[in-house]
Amino acid sequence: MTSASQLTATRSENDSLGPVELPADVYYGAHTARAVANFPITGRTIGEIPELVTALAEVKQAAAKANGELGAIPSDVAEAIVAAATDVAGGELHSEFVVDVIQGGAGTSSNMNANEVLANRALEILGLPRGEYAKVHPIDHVNRGQSTNDVYPSALRIALYRTLGGLLDALAHLADTLREKSAEFADVITMGRTQMQDAVPMTLGLSFGSYAHAVEADLELLREVRENLLEVNLGGTAIGTELNTVRGYTALARQHLAEVTGLPVYTASNLMDATQDTGGFVTISGALKRTAMKLSKISNDLRLLSSGPQAGFGDIQLPAMQAGSSIMPGKVNPVIPEVVSQVAFVVAGNDLTITMAAEGGQLQLNAFEPVIFVKLYESITELTNAVRVLADRCVYGITADSDALEERVHRSAGLATVLSPLIGYSNAAKLAKEAVATGASIVDLVLREGLVEESVLRAELEPSKLVNPHGD
Repeated sequence: MTSASQLTATRSENDSLGPVELPADVYYGAHTARAVANFPITGRTIGEIPELVTALAEVKQAAAKANGELGAIPSDVAEAIVAAATDVAGGELHSEFVVDVIQGGAGTSSNMNANEVLANRALEILGLPRGEYAKVHPIDHVNRGQSTNDVYPSALRIALYRTLGGLLDALAHLADTLREKSAEFADVITMGRTQMQDAVPMTLGLSFGSYAHAVEADLELLREVRENLLEVNLGGTAIGTELNTVRGYTALARQHLAEVTGLPVYTASNLMDATQDTGGFVTISGALKRTAMKLSKISNDLRLLSSGPQAGFGDIQLPAMQAGSSIMPGKVNPVIPEVVSQVAFVVAGNDLTITMAAEGGQLQLNAFEPVIFVKLYESITELTNAVRVLADRCVYGITADSDALEERVHRSAGLATVLSPLIGYSNAAKLAKEAVATGASIVDLVLREGLVEESVLRAELEPSKLVNPHGD
């Protein structure tokens, strides 16, 4: 049974502001405790973002290896820090990363949270009590040759690079699903529309193929901009001058970071610029917004094309996912496209936040990287989930009544455009107007007027000719 004294056991630590009382069993220290009190902002901790905690641990692991090899810290201390960081990178102690994701100080609280957890875990590995920092100090040893200003952005980039991998996979899956649907609907004739009015005939296959192409184009763009995240400023310390590092540290730390992460990270050519500039994050956010807007446009189209079922467009039928109303029996709503558009709105809002935060940087550092990261991470993860839902719970199950759509095409005044080279623009416009007014088929009206031989007319209205007039 746990005693009352065990439940209330504490330890005292000191930082530059004075003493802080902590629960005896926690791995974090004084700086982290102050940050928890200072930043009760979102209620979400950095420990709830495993990609970030893992990346922080990997940066610390690479730094400790470099410092140990260069003699900047004792070898046994370096080995203990590396072991501690390996544990955290492997998923342990994430619950000890307790500072809020949005914080003042340009990410210093996140860096110190990592320093303190790793120092105390390293002490434990060495058989020493937590808080006995003479042997392994959060700053003198774990943070040796580092600053928040190079550790934090380097970790953010690694975390975002990995997180984007999930979105790329999801977009590739959506593109494949759209391509499959394009092939399924290759011979289904329907009316294309411009400005919400009948335009010219096309196939549903062409429509879904165009959606697939749009997704593939953004997939390629995101792949390209993602590579920029592999540029890190580790070794630049406070403002990019490499102050307080030993000779050779920057190159060696980068080498170890590449080995630890399995990523081809490279050192920025200008460490000062890399420390103060957040333009790369703005580029990523812009690409995410572009993708989100395209996905919302596709979702809008799916909602329009499936509207009805009797009194709307009714070109396609979306799979029924849930009952749509508590008062209207049998009503089914396009809930999947609706949720995708809502995620797109979030991404657009996040992009504005990221833009303002990037603009707000001053001189040699941008203090607003925490909110930049949080909003980028939110955009990426929510888009990833939305894209998979769109593919699996909507696009995959879309159906169409090909006979009804073909009949609608043949009754559409939009066929006048197809026939105008044969019968002249004025005749085509006159018959189109009559078709709309009377509901008559424009095909019947052309035959009635004797403007074209029936065999020629039928040939011109062959589905393959309508959607591929040159036979390419």
